[in-house]
Amino acid sequence: MTSKQKLPPEVLRARRSGARLAAVQALYQMEVTERSAKSVIREFMEDRLGLDDDGMPVEDADPDLFKAIVNGVVERQALIDEAIKARLADNWRLDRIDSTSRAVLRCATQELATRADLSNAVIIEEYVGIAHAFFEDKEPKFINGVLDKIAQDVRPDGVPIGFLDQ
Repeated sequence: MTSKQKLPPEVLRARRSGARLAAVQALYQMEVTERSAKSVIREFMEDRLGLDDDGMPVEDADPDLFKAIVNGVVERQALIDEAIKARLADNWRLDRIDSTSRAVLRCATQELATRADLSNAVIIEEYVGIAHAFFEDKEPKFINGVLDKIAQDVRPDGVPIGFLDQ
């Protein structure tokens, strides 16, 4: 496909969703294996998001969005974690949250704070959908509630403030 050809909107949405799921999986893998972002991104690009022997995509995901989310979380993790902690109940610490849920919250917070081209609803819906892939009803509801509150902080009036202002 040349750069002038455009993919249909439903294909673009599917590729972005695939990138988000892969980013959550990569962050989870980084946490449990203590491997670097560079190493995990390379593995995903070669084995999961790359091309198979016939030149076909292994997994339908946008590799640029995948890398942007993972690198964005790694570069701003302290700020992202503070944004998440600010919206947890007083007696909850971030390390008490399941590692998959932490990965979902971190990726979503990164996008909420930096993606002016997407609405709160789109970003939150994407990540709650990912949470449903891993969990039953309770955890996705928790993630939805926390992300709604985080969006109020990092997207006042629906406009991302980024992390420079914090």
